[in-house]
Amino acid sequence: MNFELKRAAIQDVHNIQTIGRETFFETFHENNDKQTMQHYLQQAFSEEKLLIEINNQQSIFKLLYVDNQLAGYLKVNEGNAQTDAIAENALEVERIYLLRAFQNMGLGKALMNEAILIAQQLQKSNIWLGVWEKNENAIAFYEKQGFVKTSTHTFMFGDEAQQDYIMVKKLG
Repeated sequence: MNFELKRAAIQDVHNIQTIGRETFFETFHENNDKQTMQHYLQQAFSEEKLLIEINNQQSIFKLLYVDNQLAGYLKVNEGNAQTDAIAENALEVERIYLLRAFQNMGLGKALMNEAILIAQQLQKSNIWLGVWEKNENAIAFYEKQGFVKTSTHTFMFGDEAQQDYIMVKKLG
């Protein structure tokens, strides 16, 4: 299996939108209201919102291709692009999204390694992320990667307040 990471640009917005909606739905639809899910997918992955994110100089999107097929993407944020002020001199991993067909192949680890490499290149001392408390597979994966639960924050999903664990990894 050959994989390649490419920095995303404006012309990749529809690929990011498609993968974002599909992956979010696959991961969370069983535990959430259908109408709320549809509304969230329309808002969170709207073309307008994604274009703003892609154009933000403090965010980086990396597209993952496996054998020339788009498999997922990584989104990291620094500075004001971060969704929260969690740790000093930190990089946020906002999204590691892999289509279901490409999961359990070591590609999540490849995306996380890329996030860590970016953090090191930016001379960050911490890397952090938020993960839904009910997403046990993701939590176990992040713990394996050396992330530690440090706190929680509320993620509003429609009218429902959900809890995310904040997980931080100190970089050497």
